[in-house]
Amino acid sequence: MFSLLRRRDFALVWTASLISATGDWVLLIGLPIYVYQLTGSTLATSAMFVAELVPQIAFGSVAGVFVDRWDRKRTMVAANLILTVAILPLALVRSTDDVWIVYIVAFTESLVARFLRPAEGAMLPRLVDRSDLVAANALGSFASNTSRLIGPTLGGVIAGIYGLTAVAGFDSVTFAIAGALVGLVRTSGAPERSETRDASAVAAGRLRAFWREWLDGLSLVTRSRTIRVLFVLAALSSLGEGMMSVLFVVWVARVIGGTALELGWFMTAQAVGGLVGGVFVAQLTRGAPPRRVLGIASIAFGSLDALLFVSPLVRPEIVIGLVIIAIVGVTTVAFGAGFNAILQTSVEDAYRGRLLGAIFTTMALLRLVSTVLAGLFGALVSPIPLLVAFQAGSYVALGIVALALLPHEAGRERDGLVREPA
Repeated sequence: MFSLLRRRDFALVWTASLISATGDWVLLIGLPIYVYQLTGSTLATSAMFVAELVPQIAFGSVAGVFVDRWDRKRTMVAANLILTVAILPLALVRSTDDVWIVYIVAFTESLVARFLRPAEGAMLPRLVDRSDLVAANALGSFASNTSRLIGPTLGGVIAGIYGLTAVAGFDSVTFAIAGALVGLVRTSGAPERSETRDASAVAAGRLRAFWREWLDGLSLVTRSRTIRVLFVLAALSSLGEGMMSVLFVVWVARVIGGTALELGWFMTAQAVGGLVGGVFVAQLTRGAPPRRVLGIASIAFGSLDALLFVSPLVRPEIVIGLVIIAIVGVTTVAFGAGFNAILQTSVEDAYRGRLLGAIFTTMALLRLVSTVLAGLFGALVSPIPLLVAFQAGSYVALGIVALALLPHEAGRERDGLVREPA
């Protein structure tokens, strides 16, 4: 898998992603802590997360249209440079009267990321061979888990010792470095275009053309069985993850009697498992179709989660749970690598940005719904049955659906996709 890093352009994009993700984790940890210490209000702190979530829901799908119009490489460079500057106003936050700056920065960062992430995902199939996509996505998970291990520790130290100005400066520098690295990529990022579609877009006028292109992207759902199944899989995953984000904290506190320290142990153990998975998943799945990798990994993921949630009822030792969640970390890498490989190759290049944008928007919306439901039911029902039913159950169901409904050559099937507007 690491031999892919010998490919210059892939290595540049991968390194840029690793560096910027580390900066994101520094900000994700340092900023909420600072806001809470400054205001003493959980409402003010949660408002920051809402400010980040709104662009994901409102603009994720729309941003995909522009990703399919613009050069993906230039989009990534521009987005990183914008973020380099957009983070800096956090240095002006000194009192509760300045907290509104945090909300604007959080909203702006999330909005720009709606263009950056789909552009990065749409660019990846150009940087590696089709047969290496699972390995490339596994290597991306390795970078993600590495940043997850390094970033939170750095964020806590920088915020605690040097304050929010240093946190903002660190994140700004990581975006600047990432933009410079992507700028060195030689592979063209220009999206493939169809003459028929482009001519009709010009004739329709800019606003109407934008509307047509957006609807054309959404119509992929009706034209491809693979894409319909992918949306179902994304929905199942998001419903489970929304529940997990709220109820896992409750599980740690109520079931095993843990605190923030024990919660941190679980997050670290999962990240370590992700690093191990990032190293070995490519070898273990070599030659296997992404559909099979996705299905088997998802079923294993859900089954291990269920075992984790009920394990304290049999053996209350926390070390057992840490071992289980570390193995879960391995399966998450395989799951993500299989899902992303299918997602990136299910449509023509000209549609890839819109598909990624629509998928990300769907996941954000359903994660919000699931989070609200977790908040409502979490106070009434024990977290164990809820986590087993929604988190573990959703991934087992996801794996079964993937194996049963995805085409055997998922990632190659086009199901009648056309180049001109629907």
